[in-house]
Amino acid sequence: MLQNGLYLVWLLLLSGLSNSGALKDPRPELSDQELFWGADQYDFAVMLRAGDLQCFWHFAHYGERFYLHFMVQLVTGVALDTHLSVIVNAPSGLIVGHVDDASGQIGFSVEETGFYQMCFSNFHNRFGSMQVFLNFGVYYEGQENPEKQKEEEKKKKEEDMKQINSTLSFIEESSVRLQKFVFHMWRHYNYERMRRGADFYLLQSNATYVTSWSAVQSLVIITAGVLQLRFLKRLFNSKPAEGDKPRC
Repeated sequence: MLQNGLYLVWLLLLSGLSNSGALKDPRPELSDQELFWGADQYDFAVMLRAGDLQCFWHFAHYGERFYLHFMVQLVTGVALDTHLSVIVNAPSGLIVGHVDDASGQIGFSVEETGFYQMCFSNFHNRFGSMQVFLNFGVYYEGQENPEKQKEEEKKKKEEDMKQINSTLSFIEESSVRLQKFVFHMWRHYNYERMRRGADFYLLQSNATYVTSWSAVQSLVIITAGVLQLRFLKRLFNSKPAEGDKPRC
């Protein structure tokens, strides 16, 4: 009987050790979509060579709002076309946005959680490069399932009735609303910065063009003046005839 008791204690110890591991998912009732929710944005410039294709990936959750702004700022080489082909693909491979222009924007509500692919192609120009400014990201507008949204609205009404005189609740709502406005203001600021960059490169290109042609015209005028002086000099310095003798 003592042997059976020791055997039972040994089994209990083994079962306890097997269940004493670390918990991999501390909150299994929450998905990664609820744990990692937020807003982010990126803005930078890329150089696309002739016939070049570059792709970027950005992760987005279901229910978020995806946006992409782009603008061609500079064209070099023998590039005559400022059009840029932009395609956005969903994680499943479906095309969710396509623009073929010098500047534009793509925005949509995310229906699939995963990495969205943004491809930029300069196939219009075979002998010229272009500089493109990009601004993209995601933000959340509170789009959820209708049933869950109704439940949250009901809870919100009850909480509002309970905390109608709460100053902290008002401050929290105001701060969230202010943060949202600041985020959208920053998006519009980046778009205006893209336009200013494009205008700067256009002015720089025009200045280079005017300077080059002014130098060429000045060189032509100077050359023409020198040739005219030499022609007049040869005209007045004519040689005397062989039979003529200089007079004393």
